[in-house]
Amino acid sequence: MPVRADALPGTAGPEGRGAPAPPPGLVVTGHFDQPSGYTVNRPRGATSWLFTWTLSGCGLLWQGGSKTSAGAGHLVVLAPGVPHGYATRPGDRHWRFWWAHCQARPAWGAWLRPYDTGDGMYVVTSVPAGVHDRVETAFRRMHADARRPGAEAPSDAAPPGRQIAVAHGGTARELALCALEEVVLLTTAGARPAAPRPGLDARIRRSLELIDADPGAPHTVRSLAEGVALSPSRFAHLFSAQLGQSPMRALREARLRRAARLLEGTDLSVERVAAASGFASPYHFNRVFRERFGTPPGAYRIGGALQWFTGDVENG
Repeated sequence: MPVRADALPGTAGPEGRGAPAPPPGLVVTGHFDQPSGYTVNRPRGATSWLFTWTLSGCGLLWQGGSKTSAGAGHLVVLAPGVPHGYATRPGDRHWRFWWAHCQARPAWGAWLRPYDTGDGMYVVTSVPAGVHDRVETAFRRMHADARRPGAEAPSDAAPPGRQIAVAHGGTARELALCALEEVVLLTTAGARPAAPRPGLDARIRRSLELIDADPGAPHTVRSLAEGVALSPSRFAHLFSAQLGQSPMRALREARLRRAARLLEGTDLSVERVAAASGFASPYHFNRVFRERFGTPPGAYRIGGALQWFTGDVENG
């Protein structure tokens, strides 16, 4: 249910700077049960994706100009780079929810796209009741795997409380992301998709699928236009008019998402990551990656855990 801007709580965080968010490269998850009055506001957005799954009570989430409420069984996903915030809905006594910050895997974009409400907010509200328990189990497993110090089997039976889990090692990160991938797939596959964006041409939707399928391919405006039987000029004009960005800008974003995934999950050098993601020049790749994620590729891979832990991590 959309909410009015005047119903949103005020800004949290010192001097209007907002609450801190995990740096790119980390997988962080937690379970909160927050009372009335709880508010987090990030006027600068975050460099990671935020996933929330509501168990009970109700929350409000806003991102850019998009707003939604989140009740039990609702998955709300916020993309990075857009001012956002969230709160316990006024009038509700609490909001109990799982949350996770991470860099989304490239495949998730296609699963989430039908639920896009604008400004990088994805709202999945009609998840079948039969999968709710399995979704919560996946979050519990994600929390346990993120805390994994070694190879022992995790226990997902114990209530996690408010403890925040940060996946430091490669194995812990991959296991946690696999659990979150199960969440995204379960919720989006079984839910009723939101109505397609009004007026979105089927040919533009198809061109997005071509980009997502292989962002590292040598796509051009001409090749994408040919793939949807349009002239290059007509395709570029229609794409920009409907999506608010050029085809090459959308392709660059897809390539940067691919690069982030490779940095997270492989030991490839930065130069090889650049090439595998479709960037011909490592220098250009370093520049646009830093512009997009706020840190160069090498630092993204290392993460910024020590710096982040000096902040208030319990904001979620």
